[in-house]
Amino acid sequence: MDRLCRLANVLLLLVALPIISALKFEIHAVPQHEAARHERCIRNFVAKEQLVVVTAIVSGQRGDGQTLNMHIRDAMGNDYGRPRDVYGENRYLFTSHADSAFDVCFENIMTGKPTGNINPSRHVELDIDIGADAKDWSAIQAGEKLKPVEAELRRIEEVVGEIVQEMDYLRGREQKLRDTNESTNERVKWFAFGTMGMLVGLGVWQVVYLRAYFRSKHLI
Repeated sequence: MDRLCRLANVLLLLVALPIISALKFEIHAVPQHEAARHERCIRNFVAKEQLVVVTAIVSGQRGDGQTLNMHIRDAMGNDYGRPRDVYGENRYLFTSHADSAFDVCFENIMTGKPTGNINPSRHVELDIDIGADAKDWSAIQAGEKLKPVEAELRRIEEVVGEIVQEMDYLRGREQKLRDTNESTNERVKWFAFGTMGMLVGLGVWQVVYLRAYFRSKHLI
């Protein structure tokens, strides 16, 4: 019964995921030389060869004295795009090259005299969909002539599959970390034994040397 309750809670969470609101924030315009220092990044994690859809809805318009640029990159050095002068609704798709964290970064550069605003800024609404959530299920439903419930079950099935893959990945990482920890402990143990042996040997040598020295001086 407890297992069924947990499974029901997971399914309810998966159904609720699509209605989670996007991230909203303001980014103020700064001079060109300060843009890199005021860059704002949103980080997420993605598995290798997963589809990612980044949707950014940016306020403002071209010629309002601001230029908002984006940069999508991951921690492994892969560059997925550098959109320039972004405004309105924009969507960017890419397939990840590695299991890694990736960043969606924004910089707002002041390029002219602001129009009626002493402290100009752009409002950004950011939504990041990964894996099954990144697919266009309306198109899949229409293309395969699925019922809404069937399409939703397909989506949940893929999401659960991704969760299982992520758990397997975490289990593998935990195994590697445990092996590394055990190997390190073994090396530290033998290093400690070696150090103790060297200290004991050094002590014995000092005793032998001092006895020989004192005998040569006829002190003992």
